[in-house]
Amino acid sequence: MTRHNTAKADIYTRITDKIITDLEKGVRPWMKPWNAEHAAGRITKPLRYNGQPYNGINILMLWTAAAAIGYSAPIWMTFRQAKELGGHVRKGERGELVVYANTITRTEVDADSGEEIDQTIPFMKGYTVFNVEQVEGLPDHYYQTAGPALDQVQRIARADAFFAATGADIRHGGNRAYYASGTDRIQMPPFEAFRDAESYYATLAHETTHWTGHPERQGRDFGRKRFGDEGYAKEELVAELGSAFLAADLGIELEPRADHSAYIASWLEVLRNDKRTIFRAAAHAQRAADYLHGLQPAIAEAAE
Repeated sequence: MTRHNTAKADIYTRITDKIITDLEKGVRPWMKPWNAEHAAGRITKPLRYNGQPYNGINILMLWTAAAAIGYSAPIWMTFRQAKELGGHVRKGERGELVVYANTITRTEVDADSGEEIDQTIPFMKGYTVFNVEQVEGLPDHYYQTAGPALDQVQRIARADAFFAATGADIRHGGNRAYYASGTDRIQMPPFEAFRDAESYYATLAHETTHWTGHPERQGRDFGRKRFGDEGYAKEELVAELGSAFLAADLGIELEPRADHSAYIASWLEVLRNDKRTIFRAAAHAQRAADYLHGLQPAIAEAAE
């Protein structure tokens, strides 16, 4: 194995092992503490220094770090970025790993034909970021504390509008929440059956993530053959992460599902078997969330 491939494997292993450790304790790293004291921290994805949100696996990594250390600010930056903004990382502070995935094109000569062939090679690079609470001397808005909470009614109304705009066939009745792929519909218990509004919308986000995997939409298939097999566990992990990403986008507090323990056991099995599983699941979940956002009227109009 080359040095490049070894470094890449180490990133996969380091991140996966960290998530496995949390799951073994019964803690899902995407169940972040929502009540942040920072002005930018109310139910949000981790943010870069310029306000741009992180995506995919980096969301899980930085949520996990924030929960473990107790950061209320969701903003992260590199050592150089902090310096360019007039600040400095405090001596002795340790940063957190995030990753950057991209491709490079390499031209090689075919041994048989002698022709030049362009090959696209994926690569992953890890780098270190620091939370703004580890940095001194930044402009004041990086340390601004939160004002009054957003109106809960407006926040839930936004969630209603979001899921309605997807066009998914959402029906209510019974006591189970599930996505039926054969009939391409989402079944939800009545709204009143849930403990609170947030639980309802978090569950709906989970099932709507499943809905994106239909062959006519994203065509997501992990080779599922029966309930509870490896393919099933992988799809449930995608739906779980998709729900977490959507909850952050919509300002909904994510609630643990009743089948918490059973799912954790199945996720641990697939994560231990393949260190790339969590990366693939996070990427699928991000694509699912992006797909659902793409169905929203405001985005559709802006694209015209």
